[in-house]
Amino acid sequence: MSAIVDCTDQQPTQTRKSSAAGPAERAFSPGHRWKVLGIGVAANASFSATFSGIPATAVVLRQGYHLSNAELGLALGLLGLGVALSELPWGLLTDRWGDRRVLLIGLGATAAWLLAMAMLVVPTRAGIPDVALLSASLLVTGLLGGSVNGSSGRAIMGWFRENERGFAMSIRQTAVPMGGGLGALVLPSLALAFGFAAVFGLLAGASALSALFAWRWLHEPPAAGEGHVVSSAVAGPAPLRNIEVWRIATAIGLLCFPQVAVLTFASVFLHDFAGLGTAAISASLAAVQVGAMVMRVWSGRFTDRHGNRRQFLRSCSALSALAFMTLWLLVLASPAIPSGQSFLIAVLALVLIVAGISVSAWHGVAYTELATLAGAGHVGTALSLANTFVFVGFFLVPVAIPGLLHLWSWSGVWLSAAICALIAWPIFLRPA
Repeated sequence: MSAIVDCTDQQPTQTRKSSAAGPAERAFSPGHRWKVLGIGVAANASFSATFSGIPATAVVLRQGYHLSNAELGLALGLLGLGVALSELPWGLLTDRWGDRRVLLIGLGATAAWLLAMAMLVVPTRAGIPDVALLSASLLVTGLLGGSVNGSSGRAIMGWFRENERGFAMSIRQTAVPMGGGLGALVLPSLALAFGFAAVFGLLAGASALSALFAWRWLHEPPAAGEGHVVSSAVAGPAPLRNIEVWRIATAIGLLCFPQVAVLTFASVFLHDFAGLGTAAISASLAAVQVGAMVMRVWSGRFTDRHGNRRQFLRSCSALSALAFMTLWLLVLASPAIPSGQSFLIAVLALVLIVAGISVSAWHGVAYTELATLAGAGHVGTALSLANTFVFVGFFLVPVAIPGLLHLWSWSGVWLSAAICALIAWPIFLRPA
C-alpha cells in the first residue's frame, strides 16, 4: 500500500471553503462518525432495495405490464446500465461538490422520480404503459441512483481513521445484500396485492428517508488536527490517470462477474439442474446473502488489524476460482454417477453457497484499498470508477449466461465464472 500522508492542504478548494465556513467548525462527538456510517448504510440499502427489489418482482412485472421475456430482460437490464453510465460522473461531482450535496441531490431526485413513476408509469384500468416508457423510466432510476456509492463512500473515508476504514466500509457494503433481501422479501407480495404504485411509492419513501438522515447528520469532517478524524491521501496522479486505481477497479469488476452469475442464475441452476424445490433454493440463496454479510464485516475488521488487504483480496480470488472450478467439475461428472444423485445434489448446493460467499466477501476491503490508493480528494471518483465496472457486469452477465447455457450448458457458465476470478488474482498483487 502506498504511503499515507496528511492531506489537509490537498483537499479540493470548494470542499475546504465549505468546511471552513460551516459544518466543519461544529463540535462533533467522537461517536458522530457512526451516524455517518448509518447514513451510508441507509442510502445504500434504499437503492439496493430498488435495484435488486424491482427485478425480484419480475413475474408480476411481466404479467402487469404485458411484457415478453425479451422485453422484461431489456427493461431490467437498462436499470443496471443506468447505474453504470452515471457512476463516474456522480463520482467526479462528489469530489468537486462534496459528499453531502451529491448524496442529498441524488437521493432526493431518486425519491422524486420514483414517486412520479408511482403516479404515471403503472398499469391502470385506463391503460398499460408500453415497454419503451417503462424501460426509459428504469434507465433514469439507475442514472439517479448511481449517486449513492461514491458519495457515501467518500463520507465514510473522511470520518474514519485508517485502522477503522476497512471495517466501516465493509459494514456499509452489508447494506447491499440487506437492502436487496428486504426488497425481494417485500416488493413481490406488495406488487401482487396493491400494484406497482405501492412498490414505487415505498421505494420513493425509503430514498426520501435516507435523504432526510443525510440532511440532518452528514457534514464535512473536521480538518486534521481539529478532531478525531485524520484524512488521508496518497501522493500521485488523479484516479483516472493512476494505473493502480484502474487495476484495482478492473479486478473489482472481474470478481463481480461470477458474483452476478450467482445472484441472477443460481436459483435457475438449483431448480433446473439440481432439481431443488422452492424452499431449498430460498434457503441456499439466503445462506449466500447472510454469509456474505457476516464475511464482509469480519473481513473489514481482520484486514484493519493486520494491514493485509491485498493478500485478503488475492485469497478471495483464489478461493472463488477454486470453488467455481469444483462446481464445474461436479456438473461435468454428474451424469456419470446417477447412483449418488442425492448426495451430489447436496454437494452441489454446498459448493454453490461457498462459491457465492467467497465471491461476495471482499467488497468493503477492496473499496477501502481503492479509496486509500486514490487519496481523500479523489475517493468519489475512484469508487465510482469501480462501480461502473460492477454495473457493467450486472448488465452483461444476465445477457451472456443464456448464450453460454445454449453452447456449453451449466459447465460453461461455472467455468467462465472460475476464469474471471482467476484473472482477478494477479491483478491484486502488490505493485513492485
